[in-house]
Amino acid sequence: MQVSVQAEPFDLGALTNAFAARVAGAGAVVTFTGLVRDNGGALAAMEIEHYPGMTEKAIAAMVDEAKTRWSLVDALVVHRYGRLAGGEAIMMVATAARHRADAFAAAEFLMDYLKSRAPFWKKELSADGAEWVAARDEDEAALKRW
Repeated sequence: MQVSVQAEPFDLGALTNAFAARVAGAGAVVTFTGLVRDNGGALAAMEIEHYPGMTEKAIAAMVDEAKTRWSLVDALVVHRYGRLAGGEAIMMVATAARHRADAFAAAEFLMDYLKSRAPFWKKELSADGAEWVAARDEDEAALKRW
C-alpha cells in the first residue's frame, strides 16, 4: 500500500507501470485519474490545502478498509495539494486484485471517499474572485452506497 500527498505533478504512466510490476498474483489492475475541472475556461486555478500527517493517516485508513472489504493485492493513492491549473491531474487511485470486480469496487470506494471525506480544502480561483468548494449532495449519496 502506498499513499502520497504531494505538491509535485506525477507521471501517471510511470506510476501505473511501477504499480502493475509489483502486484504479483493480481489478475486485474484498475486506475483512475482525477483532473481539475476547468469550468468552461472560467477557472484560473484551484488551491488545495491539507494538514500534513493527518491527511496521509486518514487516507491510509481508508485504503486499509478497502483492503479488508475486497481481496486486494495492493493499492496506491496519490493526491496533490497546492495551486493547480485546470486540466492538471489532481489525484490517482490504483487497485490490484485477483479478480476485476474487487479491483473496480475498491477503486470506486476509494474515489468516493477521496471526493467526500478526505481532509482536503479546495478553493476555486477565477476572474470573479475565490470560492471554497462545498460538499455536493451527489458525492454524499455516492459514499452512502458503501
